[in-house]
Amino acid sequence: MKPQTKEWIEKAEDDWQGANRLGRGRKPLYNLVCFHSQQCAEKYLKAFMEENNLAIPKTHDLLVLQKQILPELSELILIKGGLEDLTSYAVSFRYPGENAGPELAAEARKIASRVRELVRMKLRMPNHK
Repeated sequence: MKPQTKEWIEKAEDDWQGANRLGRGRKPLYNLVCFHSQQCAEKYLKAFMEENNLAIPKTHDLLVLQKQILPELSELILIKGGLEDLTSYAVSFRYPGENAGPELAAEARKIASRVRELVRMKLRMPNHK
């Protein structure tokens, strides 16, 4: 695996751990769970692109990344709606006006988890939770 791919994965794992930790405890931070779930998915997709010598655009739009990755990671088509939802979390819950609740945070983590699983499988990595 390329060193830059490993760096993307390390950053993605930081966001994954953050999303999981921030969703627990007495006062879960659902807005941050959604944000870090989006960041985790984005960085895993970019890790896949790096490893497969695909150009990595400077975007947070997961659908743009998905289009560039297809057909190499065709399984992403099954979660297109989830990727669209996650894309909006890169910004929407970081500013006043919208707030995530427990259901939305759980769904965001579920989608990020699926992206994480798919990329790790394609990169032949263990799929630790």
